[in-house]
Amino acid sequence: MRGELAQHLNEFIDGVNQAIAKAKEDGVTATPELARENLAKLGAFVSQVPKIAYAEENYVFADQVEVPVRVYSPSPKEELPVVIYFHGGGHMCGSTELYDPMCRKIAIAAKCVVVSVDYRLSPEFPYPAGINDCEDVVRGYHQVLKDVSYGNEVIIAGDSAGGAICSTLAIRAQKDTSLKIDKQVLIYPSVDYTMSEPSVEENGTGFLLEKTRIQWYFDNYFDDYEDRKEMSPLYGEFDASMPESLVIIAGCDPLRDEGLEYAKKLKAAGVNVDVREFKNMIHAFMNIEDLVPDECRELYQLIGDFVNQTDESVTETSTPHQ
Repeated sequence: MRGELAQHLNEFIDGVNQAIAKAKEDGVTATPELARENLAKLGAFVSQVPKIAYAEENYVFADQVEVPVRVYSPSPKEELPVVIYFHGGGHMCGSTELYDPMCRKIAIAAKCVVVSVDYRLSPEFPYPAGINDCEDVVRGYHQVLKDVSYGNEVIIAGDSAGGAICSTLAIRAQKDTSLKIDKQVLIYPSVDYTMSEPSVEENGTGFLLEKTRIQWYFDNYFDDYEDRKEMSPLYGEFDASMPESLVIIAGCDPLRDEGLEYAKKLKAAGVNVDVREFKNMIHAFMNIEDLVPDECRELYQLIGDFVNQTDESVTETSTPHQ
């Protein structure tokens, strides 16, 4: 079923759709540079950047690779949980700079240390370069926390492509116990590279993220890899050792159904999972906070509650935002 858009997003979406139609009419060719510029423009819709006690750039070093990161802490002398954040952008776009306001807000809302990762992007660095960078940070994040107190709990989090990275690392961690992941936060995650769930068609036009754009991202990301199903976290192996999960869904998102299906598979495997659906929101609504302040406020509160939740009796829920 096609999603029903929140009325306060109608003007924004109308403008987006007009721009898409004009680009098609003018024969504009998609390029990584143009895609990156367009995503960066959304930064204008996140105008509130809170102050935070500690925010520093650094590098995690691993096997001839230096992975840039930004570290945030609302209370550097306090022993806080660690959230390692992987930004969205179709594996092609996004940066720690673009996600600076969001990571500050997560650190403040969850009262945690946030390590935001500037992983390598396609097509210059196709699969699995970016995922390997993120794994290196999960293994070596201690390197960049020498000036910040932190606890033993490690949470990975990401939106869209960042959610794909989280869910891929969670699968890797099942077979490699040295990869420590206690929880994961998936924000409208991309977990099915076959694009076979119904919402890809139902919501694949007119809601910012278009089906044709998703396909283009994947074609650039996978390069020579042809078996998209094998690469998809949705079709990976699931067991009870998977991390406790918060899965946030947008009802007008082409990726809606794969996120819901992923959560169902976690639950069937015996994993504690909390599913929250923002019924009238689009993909990437976190990147347009000025237009949806109430929804983003709730989003950060959900993340904060989940990060600090200690009750092991969590059960699956599916609570739509009205």
